Amino acid sequence: MKAFGKYISKYLLSFFAFALVLLLINILAFALTFSGIVSKEYGSVSPANMLEAVAADLSASCISEERSQELTHNQIWAMLLDASGRCIWEAFLPEEIPTQYTIQDVAVFSKGYLQDYPVFVRNMDNGLLVLGYPKDSFMKLTGNYFPVRAIRLFPLFVTSILAIDILLLFLVYYFSKRKISKNTEPIMASIKTLSAGKPVDLSIRGELSEIADSVNQASQVLSRQNQARANWISGVSHDIRTPLSMIMGYAQRIAGDHGASENIQQEAEIIRVQSAKIKDLVQDLNLVSQLEYEMQPLHKEPVRLSKLLRSYAADLLNAGISEKHTVEVEISSEAETAVIDCDARLISRAIGNLVQNGINHNPQGCDIFLLLDCSSENVSITVADNGVGMSVEKLRELEEKPHYMESTDERLDLRHGLGLLLVMQIVKAHDGTIKIESAPQNGYKTVLTFQKASL
Repeated sequence: MKAFGKYISKYLLSFFAFALVLLLINILAFALTFSGIVSKEYGSVSPANMLEAVAADLSASCISEERSQELTHNQIWAMLLDASGRCIWEAFLPEEIPTQYTIQDVAVFSKGYLQDYPVFVRNMDNGLLVLGYPKDSFMKLTGNYFPVRAIRLFPLFVTSILAIDILLLFLVYYFSKRKISKNTEPIMASIKTLSAGKPVDLSIRGELSEIADSVNQASQVLSRQNQARANWISGVSHDIRTPLSMIMGYAQRIAGDHGASENIQQEAEIIRVQSAKIKDLVQDLNLVSQLEYEMQPLHKEPVRLSKLLRSYAADLLNAGISEKHTVEVEISSEAETAVIDCDARLISRAIGNLVQNGINHNPQGCDIFLLLDCSSENVSITVADNGVGMSVEKLRELEEKPHYMESTDERLDLRHGLGLLLVMQIVKAHDGTIKIESAPQNGYKTVLTFQKASL
């Protein structure tokens, strides 16, 4: 669920970042577009600068050649009006521009245009200096006055609007993510449940109802397939059991027939042993299927693991194992009275499968150790041996696909992979954890951890 939230956050943050980048690009484009125009019009030939330069020249009684070239180059004309409105000096004055003005005329053009020429004025001791710029070079606002308070508030207004826009974008991002996560959380949870092989029944209305229907349909198909597979495995197991029992019975009878040759007796004993392995394999397969599809009822009860472990070891020794293999039981003082809620039969089966794996994969012999320890909350059962162990690659394959492990036994003993899968299923059914450690020629160790029962 967190991963999906990060996925949504990633794309919503990308949208937010894109909006900010777009805003910055717009500002940069505006600056690049208008900076040249602004710098040019507000440089040395700007109205304010040109008025000051021409006024300085006129104060010296004549306009300089440099100033005259600037006026000509930029198509600027100039004139000086005395107190009566008469032109007493001019430079490059167009023909349509009058040389005599009334007070009303001066009042009108001083704030705007004269014959469509944008004009700018400067008061001098000897008159009024007027500069006229080319038509369509400047736009003047005849009512260009604003309240001082408004001018002072303008930067704060722009900053506040920008901050509010960013805040609104963030709120849209936050609530959009929250809504999307809320609407898709049941779907993601159902998909996770479905991936674990468990059926789901999702009920969602609105825009996501079609997705919910698809998930429900997939769940129904998966449930039917799982049920069919479980029924098939159960049926095959049942059908194999009767002929297999007959094969084992006849093989045992032939092996014990003193009238048969020694070679036939040995072959019959091999058939009986291998048939017993097939029987165990079928039982493991059936039990794995039942646990995987939750068809195996668990008979949980408080079980003292120290007693269970000692009973298993005693049964194993009484049944007889090869002299090449030894079994040692070690129980810590803290674990002596440790109790967990479990199905004792299944826990014994898990321990037995791990022990049998150690025996089967170390035909040259090894020491097998059964260790019981506990902490304040958990109890751990360790089944270890000092045998050949396995490579890192095989260990990784075993952890990822335990029931697909290739047998290294020339006699096709496949119980290692399926046996470990059964152990995993039993541990999972008891809400425990399993940890496997091994190295070539350095033994093999499996640790089963379960939660203590609350007394």
